[in-house]
Amino acid sequence: MKKVLASILVLCMVFSLCAVSASADDVIKLKMHFVDPETAPYVQGGQKIAELVSEATDGKIQIEVLSGGSLGGERDTIELAMDNSLDIATCANSVLTNFIPEMGILDQAYLWKNADEAHAAVDGRLGELIKEKAEAIGLHVIGFEESGFRNTFSTKPIKSIEDFKGVTIRTMENKYHQAAFEAFGAMPIAMNYNDVFPALQTGTIDACENATSNCLNSGYYEVTKNVTYTQHAFVYILLCMSDDAWDRIPEDLREPFLAAVQEGVEYERNLLNEANADAVEKLKDLGVSFYDIDVAELQAAYQAKAAEKGFTFDPDWQAAVDEAVASVA
Repeated sequence: MKKVLASILVLCMVFSLCAVSASADDVIKLKMHFVDPETAPYVQGGQKIAELVSEATDGKIQIEVLSGGSLGGERDTIELAMDNSLDIATCANSVLTNFIPEMGILDQAYLWKNADEAHAAVDGRLGELIKEKAEAIGLHVIGFEESGFRNTFSTKPIKSIEDFKGVTIRTMENKYHQAAFEAFGAMPIAMNYNDVFPALQTGTIDACENATSNCLNSGYYEVTKNVTYTQHAFVYILLCMSDDAWDRIPEDLREPFLAAVQEGVEYERNLLNEANADAVEKLKDLGVSFYDIDVAELQAAYQAKAAEKGFTFDPDWQAAVDEAVASVA
């Protein structure tokens, strides 16, 4: 009898262990990749998303956040996601324009007057258009983080459009951003992000442009003691999920998953504002000077250059942009 009871106890233990193993196997584990360092607001937003997703799904979906470009650049990782070799890639909207040409409309200089318009666009009809196009190339856009408006960092003060003349400035490889600085009288040069700091040190370039907090996080302040509030472009950081990863999420978990991601996106947007404000104070303490500039004059110069180059956009996408602007007015 004792042997029978012992055998039953052993079997119960085995079944219990199997149940625990099966439960552990049911956890959906995803990897999300950023090219930026762990201190960047976008990465911290990704970490918040991971936390919120775990809470919203009772631990059934776990996201591991990778940072620092450990898997390559933004385009590299987007291609990995398209190939189902990475669960969630992140990239600036200009990178995805390489695969969705209509998204070029977001790369225009002075597209939005403020962040409210920018948010209304991607949280509304324009965001839906982006998601539809992304699904056609094997990606699911699950959220729109942002690096916000970009400003100009320079080795010499830039206080007016005349001060841009002859300035060699690094930009992303983006025809709209480059057209803007051409219109200002500068000489834009596309350059890998990791090459910017040494180029500033050696005088290969005179300036670069990015979110204000990046001047602090990337150490540009060591060689660029001037920041000009050009506010020339607004950049989104899209969270792009692979088909395979999306299909692994059960139907009943998709709504709480997406709601948690959006909550994390809102957290990142607020965090970015705080990071930029904090960066300004710290940069001032480090000897960096800040300058306002006649933005209306810069905008007019860009619009003239855009007309000269014949920039045009898909009518449906333009209507979605106009709808976002009207909704905030």
